[in-house]
Amino acid sequence: MMQHTILQAYPTKDFCVYLYFNDGRIKKFDASELVTQGVFRPLADIDLFMRTCTVMNHTLAWDISGSRNPYECLDLDAEHLYATCPVVKDPLETDA
Repeated sequence: MMQHTILQAYPTKDFCVYLYFNDGRIKKFDASELVTQGVFRPLADIDLFMRTCTVMNHTLAWDISGSRNPYECLDLDAEHLYATCPVVKDPLETDA
């Protein structure tokens, strides 16, 4: 069974993140409820949400400390994201 990892994360100003998985699928995670809970509350600041969103530990993460320390980030389980987020079209792809 393939282990799903995230290769790229593209945040948007509506608290969503497009997730690019290692199998080529693109999924969309809506973090609008997440940012109202517990340790994720600081991310309700959209500037912090956008600026710190990254990929660490092979998954979606927020590097709040700015140190790129994989033990100090806020991250979510890639397998859970893969199983629960809908597949979407690439938002960066343009019709040329």
